[in-house]
Amino acid sequence: MAAEPSSSTGQNAADIRAAQPEDARQQTAMSGPLNLRGERRPPPMQRAFSRQVSLGSGVTVLGMDRGGRNGGGGGRGGQRALPRSGKSLGVLSHSGNLGPAGGDGAARRGDFSMFRTKSTLSKQNSLLPTRIREDDVELPTHVEDPSAGPPPEDPLNKSVPAGRYFAALRGPELDEVRDYEDILLPKDEVWPFLLRFPIGCFGVCLGLGSQAILWGALAVSPAMRFLRVTPWINVALWVLAAASLVAASATYALKCVFYFEAIRREYFHPVRVNFFFAPWIAAMFLAIGLPPAFVPGGRPHPALWCALVAPLFGLELKIYGQWLSGGKRRLCKVANPSSHLSVVGNFVGAILAARVGWGEAGKFLWAIGVAHYIVVFVTLYQRLPTNEALPKELHPVYSMFIATPSAASLAWAAIYGSFDAVARTFFFMALFLYMSLVVRINFFRGFRFSLAWWSYTFPMTTASLATVKYAEAVPCFTSRAVALSLSLMSTTMVSLLLVSTLLHAIVWRSLFPNDLAIAITKDRQNATAKPNGRGRKAGKRVSDIKRWAKQAPLSLVSSITKSNSADKEEEEKTD
Repeated sequence: MAAEPSSSTGQNAADIRAAQPEDARQQTAMSGPLNLRGERRPPPMQRAFSRQVSLGSGVTVLGMDRGGRNGGGGGRGGQRALPRSGKSLGVLSHSGNLGPAGGDGAARRGDFSMFRTKSTLSKQNSLLPTRIREDDVELPTHVEDPSAGPPPEDPLNKSVPAGRYFAALRGPELDEVRDYEDILLPKDEVWPFLLRFPIGCFGVCLGLGSQAILWGALAVSPAMRFLRVTPWINVALWVLAAASLVAASATYALKCVFYFEAIRREYFHPVRVNFFFAPWIAAMFLAIGLPPAFVPGGRPHPALWCALVAPLFGLELKIYGQWLSGGKRRLCKVANPSSHLSVVGNFVGAILAARVGWGEAGKFLWAIGVAHYIVVFVTLYQRLPTNEALPKELHPVYSMFIATPSAASLAWAAIYGSFDAVARTFFFMALFLYMSLVVRINFFRGFRFSLAWWSYTFPMTTASLATVKYAEAVPCFTSRAVALSLSLMSTTMVSLLLVSTLLHAIVWRSLFPNDLAIAITKDRQNATAKPNGRGRKAGKRVSDIKRWAKQAPLSLVSSITKSNSADKEEEEKTD
């Protein structure tokens, strides 16, 4: 392989072309057409693909002829490609074969290292193949041509826009890839367990922790004394909730250690970012529902409240700041029913503050929660034209609507010591939203089982707790009947989901499928494959080129400028 210098700058690059024999050069000069440099181009069937590339990127480009064979004859002198991305975009796989563009992921087998935790230096070379024979690649030592362009962008360097998740995903928690989308990892291969463990698993801890609080309240409530509930149910549920929280936290901590890039993808997800509040809310549930036998003084230590509220408050500063400052992640772009999780933590923290004796801290969190609850509720209820279209499959998490007002009423009662007019106002709001969802039972039918179904349990249990407190403030047959009915409904739902979860995890081993949501590309590759006419951009540009060819030079320049500005506005709307 012969290399000739292209310029005299101080960069390390080279012009890589296959050297031809003398007789082949003469034959080519007689048969090929003349190019702009005065050289004879080889015939179409002998034309080779060569390119100048940067040594800093660690990439050389494949030399292929029209027949798809290596330009160097397949020997050691042939040019090879070092793939830099996990996308199947026509680069060589680890075995040295050319992968199809936008394929099904067969050429990306084993590229899970792109989501591993890595330093900045190792991140640049993490996507290179693990086995490369030194004789297969000749590293050039000359200067790069400025026209060669920058190396391809690492698909994990930049965050995925929020609108991209809504466009590429579907499902109860935007966890299923649409048919016309391609992903960075293979779909037909089982991924490592840590990559398949989503942040939504903490929804199980929320459901079990809230049930422990409910049965503790039923055991000591004067209005529900006729049930004769034993306090040992509270102890058993608390231990089960604590075990699930420890297991989920330990597993997700390992994921943070080994696959931090996957954690970043989940944080950019418009639905899953709200579940980063779930571990701290679940831990506060355990502190609130702590059995009396485990607390000798009858009151948790204030240090426990500080340890649990501090990370939650830090997340609120980050998320609420994005809502306030605008940009691509402003509230009207990312609002969905799971956004209530980022608000309900304030009310749970206020309840815990009242338990430890810090009433003023509880009032502070309650005020923050009410202010942002009003904003989220109005945004979701109004559905402004600037909102992203809320997918139909998000209906299962619509039950989040009843969690926040229920928690607000409980927090007010805990802070001020009575279920007064303010607490009852929020309780009646939650009761109305509960009834409006019950009469629309079709919203919650036709979905396959997933961990997203645990989103039902936490709001239903919170509404049941608020009903028990209302029955204590207004003791009558109706209030007791409503409290008993809602408690039975929430307990039945938790029991069914717990059994289903155990069956899918132990018997059918289908509880943790491949988490395709974290592997979507930053930009859609198959632009013409999207239905409903949204992939017409390429065809529009072809017709524009034909129209420009018939225009005068001045009008051509003006129309090109207008078209570019229109395309930029369309891309900004898409992002």
